[in-house]
Amino acid sequence: MKLKVLVLLLIASFSFSVMAQEQNSEPATYVGTVGSMTVVPSIASRTQLERPVPLTEEPQDGRSSRLKILIGKDQQTEDDYFVRNRHRLEGAIAARPPSLVFDVNNNVSSPSDPSLAVGPDHVFIVYNTGFIIYDKEGNDLTGPLNTSTIFPSGGCCDLTVSYDNAADRWVVTFLGGGAQVVVSDGPDPIASNWFAYNIPQISDYQKLSVWWDGYYMTDNTGGTNKVWAMDRTAMLAGDPNASIQGFNLPGIVTDGFFSPQALNISNDNFPTSGGATIVYQQDDAYSGVSEDHLKLWTIDVDFDTPSNSTVSSPVEIPTTPFIGVFDGGSFSNLSQPGGGQDIDALQATVMNQAQYRKFSTHNSAVFNFVVDTDAGGGELAGVRWFELRQDGDGMPWTIYQEGTYTAPDGRHAWHASLIMDVFGNIGMGYSSMSGPTSTETVRVSSYYTGRFASDDLNIMTVTEELIDNGTQNIGGFRYGDYSKIDVDPNDDKTFWFINEYRKTGGENVVGRFKIAPDFNNDMGVVSIDEPLDGILTASENVTVTIFNFGEDSQSGVPVELTVDGTVVANETFTGPLEGQTSTQYTFTTPVDFSEEGRTFEVSARTILASDEDTTNDSTSRNITHVFANDIGVIEITAPDSGEGLGSETITVIIENFGAEDQSNFPVSYTIDGGTPISETVPGPLTAGTSTSYTFATPGDFSAIQSYTVVASTDLISDSDESNDSTTKVIRNLSCDTNTNDTVMSVGPGAGTVTESVITVTEDFIITNANVELTIEHSWVDDLDIFLIAPDGTSVELSTDNGGDGDDYIQTMFSDDAPSSITTANAPFTGMFQPEGSLDDLDGLSSLGDWTLRITDDTNSDGGQLVEWSLQLCDDLSLGFEDTLVSDAELIIVDKGNDQFSIQLPTTAITERLNLTVTNMLGQTLLGYRVDNDGSGYNYDLDMSYAASGVYIVTLGTIDGSSGQTKRLIVR
Repeated sequence: MKLKVLVLLLIASFSFSVMAQEQNSEPATYVGTVGSMTVVPSIASRTQLERPVPLTEEPQDGRSSRLKILIGKDQQTEDDYFVRNRHRLEGAIAARPPSLVFDVNNNVSSPSDPSLAVGPDHVFIVYNTGFIIYDKEGNDLTGPLNTSTIFPSGGCCDLTVSYDNAADRWVVTFLGGGAQVVVSDGPDPIASNWFAYNIPQISDYQKLSVWWDGYYMTDNTGGTNKVWAMDRTAMLAGDPNASIQGFNLPGIVTDGFFSPQALNISNDNFPTSGGATIVYQQDDAYSGVSEDHLKLWTIDVDFDTPSNSTVSSPVEIPTTPFIGVFDGGSFSNLSQPGGGQDIDALQATVMNQAQYRKFSTHNSAVFNFVVDTDAGGGELAGVRWFELRQDGDGMPWTIYQEGTYTAPDGRHAWHASLIMDVFGNIGMGYSSMSGPTSTETVRVSSYYTGRFASDDLNIMTVTEELIDNGTQNIGGFRYGDYSKIDVDPNDDKTFWFINEYRKTGGENVVGRFKIAPDFNNDMGVVSIDEPLDGILTASENVTVTIFNFGEDSQSGVPVELTVDGTVVANETFTGPLEGQTSTQYTFTTPVDFSEEGRTFEVSARTILASDEDTTNDSTSRNITHVFANDIGVIEITAPDSGEGLGSETITVIIENFGAEDQSNFPVSYTIDGGTPISETVPGPLTAGTSTSYTFATPGDFSAIQSYTVVASTDLISDSDESNDSTTKVIRNLSCDTNTNDTVMSVGPGAGTVTESVITVTEDFIITNANVELTIEHSWVDDLDIFLIAPDGTSVELSTDNGGDGDDYIQTMFSDDAPSSITTANAPFTGMFQPEGSLDDLDGLSSLGDWTLRITDDTNSDGGQLVEWSLQLCDDLSLGFEDTLVSDAELIIVDKGNDQFSIQLPTTAITERLNLTVTNMLGQTLLGYRVDNDGSGYNYDLDMSYAASGVYIVTLGTIDGSSGQTKRLIVR
């Protein structure tokens, strides 16, 4: 269980002490030398260089096995603490656009596993099947090169790269017959030779970090050695007998995938003592973990006398509670916009890399992992990030600060990497795309944020800045598996970040940016802090935050205050204010905000005469004098549309928009305009807050149809009734999707008709229909597209739209879409309302041939229908038919105490299958891949933490083409 009291303690002070444990230590469990060493001649010395070979299959590294968790064990019911408690300066300090952005060519694998390292003159970029070397201006110096260029043994994949700053050497790793590590013999990666070491003991997901006494590598191996220490001095010298030692991490708890990180020294200021620190997150969704925390181990290695080498017992550091599990551990968990394939959030993984930096007064380490910030049925990915500190080399680590970053507009933020510059400023790159509540469509794209060293703790203060937008969805569910940020050794303050997105194909994008100052004199107002919305007077003082973006201290700075376009104050901030720091300033001139219900536009700016960048001088905020009494229902959170609905509880979110607390107020709901169900909310509901209320009287949604639910507050003294109620349409339905991926020509030729057919063999009554299609065509305005039902009913999807634009790309037609295809621009990607209505198909039988008819109007341009899918919804389907295997039936054995054995006894098939457990709202609670153990497929399912109710268990093929489904009941 999460400890709610713990949260207050953590936020009150982020320099809390480490939980003491017995500091026993264990010896190395493996001692030896690297398997072999080969000297590989420089890239510059060779004329025949191999290019990367595209992978024909998805890389099956350790992350391809899904994660094993206990359904319902993580009982967190509140959204992420840091998301619920936003700081006034979160994202308030203006960022600068990246100074360089470029795509990395020839990504020929999915996921791409991008990583980079930056040296004095080069940017070394690796991905799953190869690498490219660039100069500092983004010029490609080598073209894409195969791994065999520097690795003498073949294999696949998981390249990583680091720059050993103190030695001026490059260190690159690769999976192939074990792990391979190559170390350059100089700082020029093209002109240098390579010492290539083969290390057969390491099997998967190797992540190398540079420490002062060794190269440390974590390993997702099936054996007991989880961390490996290699003699850095010997490997830099090309010693073929370089030592290697293996260590087990005592007390580690995983969800089935082993992904801690060893701290990596990010610059050339190395510690002179102290063992390597290994860090991992421990989620209370895992068996054996009672509360969320970090675990840290210290490895003290002696390469001269291996018997002296030890790994410590784990030190546990409690954290603010987090939700680290998405969809029961499934890989497919973040929905892409427009109905694209769900992709991997990379849960339960400390992301690449955990970065260390030594300062004059302390040492810091920063790292992150993804969390679900929504404790309800939805998902919103955020980045939980940490800065640990120690007072000196080898001293204990404590949490100095932690926070959770989410992107604006309700977008997901994940796939992050962060590092510090020479000042202690943090730069963080990450991926983002539209979330469930986003108002704009954003496909997987690259962004950065950050914070200044002197900022208030636990927040990323720098405004989100775009590196580059992706324009297409990721094709499969694999994404990542990691990204990488590095700091430029030339100035120690310029950040370089790489991650994966998609434009014309699979690309990785690099962004170069800086948070540290570019100017000596640069001031600005970054936030308007007070007054807050509420009951305001005719004499309010306005407080703002002033930030010094520059390097020089500033005093006597003029500041200006404007309300609704009129300047109301010109005053002087006396200062001094040091560079890269902020302070609050309160105007002495009062402002009249007394008009009830009015919203005022307030702006403030600095007017520094010597300011070298005036783009960040000002900021604005709307301040509202709210009504005293004003409440309303803002959302109906339950039930959701889904399969098998019946008597369902109705839950709403009520917000107090007013300035007075409210108690014992009426709230009601109606279904399809029927008799209102009215109840009383006891409260109190504090001004400016919201609360969830569940009606004691459930609603009947058992019939297969659409229901319109209206929920309202009925406060007699309500000053603004326009925001009292909200509406939600709830559908009781289930859906089945069929696809025709036979490529067919479309045009050219006036009147040329292309017809593609999907035959539906199931016979049911349609309650909802959607169509998705991909058409490559160089002039889509020529196309008339219709869906024709088996009985001849025709629905116009799109006629003569898009002008001279190209292509329909995974275009979804749905009556529930937010906008019509007629208002969009080509290429059409995403979800749109058709020109006709797919509701015309409601009530028809699904059985028979469904025809997609495309007519080309003109003779000049042509193209092809790539594929199309038809989704029909009814009241019968559980997902797909029981067509997995004919010689056996899925069996669920109730062993008592909510323990179940899932069995499919068969030898007819041996492929890995997908086991999912979903609730009746269609939410995935567990995703796990099961192998045939020789007698069949067997899985012990622990539902002891799950809520009472009906659950659906499905065992099917990974591509979803067939499977078997059963229900189980938790009592």
